[in-house]
Amino acid sequence: MSADATATDGTGATGATDDTDDPATAWKQWHEHRVATVSAPYGPLALTGTHWLADYPEGRIPAVPGHWRAAAGGVTLTAAPGDGITLDGEPLAGPAVLAADGAPPSHSRLRAGEVRLVVIRREGEWAVRVFDPAAPGRAAFTGIDATPYDPAYAVPGHFSPYGQDRTVQVENADGRARGLGLGGELSFAFAGARHTLGVAVDEEDGSLWAVVGDATGGRSSYRFRFLKPGIPAADGSISVDLNRIQLPPCAFADHFVCPFPPPGNTLPFEIAAGERRLKGALASGI
Repeated sequence: MSADATATDGTGATGATDDTDDPATAWKQWHEHRVATVSAPYGPLALTGTHWLADYPEGRIPAVPGHWRAAAGGVTLTAAPGDGITLDGEPLAGPAVLAADGAPPSHSRLRAGEVRLVVIRREGEWAVRVFDPAAPGRAAFTGIDATPYDPAYAVPGHFSPYGQDRTVQVENADGRARGLGLGGELSFAFAGARHTLGVAVDEEDGSLWAVVGDATGGRSSYRFRFLKPGIPAADGSISVDLNRIQLPPCAFADHFVCPFPPPGNTLPFEIAAGERRLKGALASGI
């Protein structure tokens, strides 16, 4: 994955574990977990900046301590004692070479007081992200508008893998085009027609996710959303529960680089289900 596909809390979790057989109750638990996830101290609402090192050839990033340089093996951070940076819990004075941080922000190796600094890499470009629990977006958060569970939006589906992974260029939320890796197609029937989505496959656990547009996008819902149906069975069968379609990370902070839906992933019907937008968001700004 070359763009922002997930938003986690401090635990790295992206969804709640259902502990009930009632779908409506399970959905309520999922929704409550999502609200807690995004509003966590180092959740997506805490992101205050994504700083691409190529934009700072002199190595100084405004409001970010230390001196930063992209190197062949990662990012070289040089800190002075007065910068107040800690690495793995120890004060950093001098240089350190850092790889991309795979841990959730709350477990970032780098800290500057209460702020967490996260090194990321996208298509060969390095950046530093700043997560601040005092971020204005987190303070202003009042919840996620979500439609209550509707069984009509939970349908059986089927996953068909490609012979080999494909990469398509799609525009991202920051206005740049990047590659989006797709591993197959997810098909399902809804409203009397068959629909197909290009889906990515997580390299670690085989779970699927798709960037989806629909007829509500930019009107009563955010302009696009993410669908994460889980792991398909050996025969490709999988449940497609549109009640759990969710907002992408860039709905919570402008500094994420979420991909827009690839060709074919804008559905011709309204997904009047799942997460719709942030509470209080204006129709023109969702």
